[in-house]
Amino acid sequence: MIRSFRHKGLSELWSSGRSAKIDAKLHRRILVRLDRLNVAASAQDMNLPGFDFHALRGFDPVRYTVHVNGPWCITFAFEAGEAIGVDFEQYH
Repeated sequence: MIRSFRHKGLSELWSSGRSAKIDAKLHRRILVRLDRLNVAASAQDMNLPGFDFHALRGFDPVRYTVHVNGPWCITFAFEAGEAIGVDFEQYH
């Protein structure tokens, strides 16, 4: 389950299905990943084909990333069965 967001546009997209702060072309791909993250019981549940799931180095607690499109990724930490600090950023 998603407990918290860092990115306001991502939170808005999740709650309302749209956000002017994120390119509309990415909405569908992002929502697919957020839907999966919302039902994930562990970070490893996000390890699906096409998501390019992996842990990021240098973070405590460990943060993970899934690819959206181009340089855009959704990053998050996992704590007590919940995704926290869900962010939308250009990681690479």
